[in-house]
Amino acid sequence: MEDVTAEPALPDVATLSFEQARDELVRVVGELEQGAPTLEQSLALWERGEALAARCDEWLRGAQRRLEDARGGAEDAS
Repeated sequence: MEDVTAEPALPDVATLSFEQARDELVRVVGELEQGAPTLEQSLALWERGEALAARCDEWLRGAQRRLEDARGGAEDAS
């Protein structure tokens, strides 16, 4: 028999867009602020939040590199 109370599987953090990761991170922080029922759930939320924050940072660093590359290309064309 299927457990209908189980939470749905969360998507792999590495596949999330910046916006998806940011929105889920906001949700995770909200849940942490409300307090999870168990220590295990709190730790799982914390770990997920850390992974989501790292994914957002990865996206932002990539965007920064692209901007720097574009600026360098624009300066070279001048």
